[in-house]
Amino acid sequence: MKKAILIGMASVVAMAACTGSKNNTPSEPVIETLGNNPVTTSQFEYVYKKNNANDADAYTEKSLKDYLALYTNFKLKVTEAKSLGLDTAQSFIKELEGYKKQLAQPYLTEKSVTETLVKEAYERLKEEVSASHILIKVAPDADPADSLKAYNKIKSIRDKAVGGANFEQLAAENSEDPSAVQNKGYLGYFTALQMVYPFEDAAFKTKIGEVSGIVRTKFGYHILKVKDRRASRGEVKVAHIMVRAGEGIALDDSLEAKKKSDEIFIKAKKGDNWDELASQFSDDLGTKNKGGVLPAFGTNAMIPSFEDASFALNTPGEITGPIRTPYGWHIIKLIEKKGLAEFKDLEASLKTKVSKDSRSDLNRSVLIARLKKENQFTENATTQAKVFAKADSSLIKGKFTFAKEDKLIGEQLISIGNKKVTVQDFFNFIQEKGRSRSNFSPAHYMNLLYKDFAEKTILDYEESNLENKYPDYKNLVSEYREGILLFQLMDTKVWGKALQDTLGLKKFFEANKENYKWNKRLDATIYNTASKDVLTQVKQKLKDGYWTVSEPKTEDIIFDLNKAVLTKDDSIRLNGLASILAKDKSLKLKIVGNADAQEAKAQKTNNLSLKRAQLVFDYLKSVKVDEARLSIEDKKLDKVAKNNKVNFVFSSNSNHSLEKIFNEKQALTLQVSHSLYQKGDNAIADAIEWKEGEQVIEKDGRVILVVVKKVEEPRYKNLEEVKGVVISDYQNYLEKEWINELKAKYPVTVNEVELKKLVKK
Repeated sequence: MKKAILIGMASVVAMAACTGSKNNTPSEPVIETLGNNPVTTSQFEYVYKKNNANDADAYTEKSLKDYLALYTNFKLKVTEAKSLGLDTAQSFIKELEGYKKQLAQPYLTEKSVTETLVKEAYERLKEEVSASHILIKVAPDADPADSLKAYNKIKSIRDKAVGGANFEQLAAENSEDPSAVQNKGYLGYFTALQMVYPFEDAAFKTKIGEVSGIVRTKFGYHILKVKDRRASRGEVKVAHIMVRAGEGIALDDSLEAKKKSDEIFIKAKKGDNWDELASQFSDDLGTKNKGGVLPAFGTNAMIPSFEDASFALNTPGEITGPIRTPYGWHIIKLIEKKGLAEFKDLEASLKTKVSKDSRSDLNRSVLIARLKKENQFTENATTQAKVFAKADSSLIKGKFTFAKEDKLIGEQLISIGNKKVTVQDFFNFIQEKGRSRSNFSPAHYMNLLYKDFAEKTILDYEESNLENKYPDYKNLVSEYREGILLFQLMDTKVWGKALQDTLGLKKFFEANKENYKWNKRLDATIYNTASKDVLTQVKQKLKDGYWTVSEPKTEDIIFDLNKAVLTKDDSIRLNGLASILAKDKSLKLKIVGNADAQEAKAQKTNNLSLKRAQLVFDYLKSVKVDEARLSIEDKKLDKVAKNNKVNFVFSSNSNHSLEKIFNEKQALTLQVSHSLYQKGDNAIADAIEWKEGEQVIEKDGRVILVVVKKVEEPRYKNLEEVKGVVISDYQNYLEKEWINELKAKYPVTVNEVELKKLVKK
């Protein structure tokens, strides 16, 4: 994160610090000096113009001075980094090379091809195609024999489809797409940029009802049948409230989730505040505090049931009933529905998508062809034939070697520009990139490796000359060079130091305690109930302190008549109970010893049911369960024969369990929340008198009990409570101190005359 921020800072502050100007000759005007290091007026003006051109205050004296101060601090840090030799470290050089490769990508593309593909993609986005397909798998680099076998198979299937055979049946019986068994090859509707390019191309060029030609993609060979076309549905933006009910959920939980979603829907339809409903009840943690709003989406971007329900809405504010997806139940509200945007608005994003799409393969092939021609790329056919003759079983085993004394390795294999590429260069490439490929013939694998090597040679040559060909690229490289240097030194002098210097941090905190205070806070629990009757029941539960809960489920322990002995299986079950109690400190356990009518008579003398319960009690104590959380009950079951068992009843004092009890029959009956509230944090907390004890208010048709445990008076925060903020403030302090040190080391002299020449307002 810091590095991303820093690179951004370099972009804003100093993109062209050393590169945006003409050569820094002594004759150039200097706007300031840092020690003995001049900063030319053209350097500063380039950066200033780039980052302030649209500012209403641009080129005022104040704006220029403020920006020069910021720029000066940046240049001081970079100057120090260079003086320390950070730009010669191997780690720096390696990191910069990585960034250079990323920056080079836009320059290693064929712009005219990209523009054509972008326009084509936009035109196709106006339409959606419904199609089915059949796939016969084959790897993109498969041996020609394997490719031919797969091709013949798909051709045979296509002949049947063109001859009138049922396409869906052919897909179910022959397609190697795993989903074909269920969907018979049907893909639904899709548009541009949602399928690999060759497949998309075939779909858009095939008429409704017709079968395409054979298409090869990275997955294998396809044929497809177009079922329908329709105008693009555009994009829809919706908000949703989700009640989680994933696949495999227990029936009781599933019914409870459906009931809850129905209740939320009723409230939403009645006009209850949508954002509040989402905040209170949605299980989508990523959107619940944002009104449930999702990013806009188009066709084939969501689960079909969710997507179709969203597009079926027509009027902003319109709400669906609960919609089921594999994630649960969703109530969906339409925010906005719009058609395809104008080309000028989508052009930039389409370029990015096209560059990452399989269309880039087409772009790459055109680029390679152009670079070959521009740079006089030639191959030595005679030497190439000798090289290919070296292909043997060691190649496909990934164990290819060559003799250093072999005269062949010195022969020229490729010529590009002023660079001569030898056989040894290629053999080194094989040893680095070659892998075991037992399914390839040696000749085929050698051919694949040579093709990769030739393309790499072409692209590497172009990349090595980018700074000479493109000034913008040279500027970008310099920007990143200085940004990385700045990051490394900032990490040492500021960020890392603030994290490691615990004594300095504490000293800074103590000196600035006035900046870190809590306002008055309310330690309160809010019981938001549906009615006064519910509130009465809630109060009684709270008075009792514990309430019986149905979860977790437990198995009874059944004893033989006239015996009170724990078996090994019983001990295992009791260990499970002990584990439950250890994990959830809110639970208590009642151990109930049962006796049927027959045994109850005998218990006048031996009381076996109580002995069994005591046996369980003692065992749980022995495995470290606090006896204060255990109790025993002896129970006679007159109407049940041979029910000689021990069973278990859990009770809890957790607010979560209390909510669940009241919401079992009707969702939203009770909502409980607890926090330390400051003024403005919570509308209910703000509405009551801030004093210890219980208060009841009515709000928005709900009856609310607020139990105030404590009113905390304003106090200083301790360091742990505010450590993140203090670290950030300490970093700012360290940076200011460091800047002062750098100014002493590299005295800053501003040429006021040059600065005023830049003033235009």
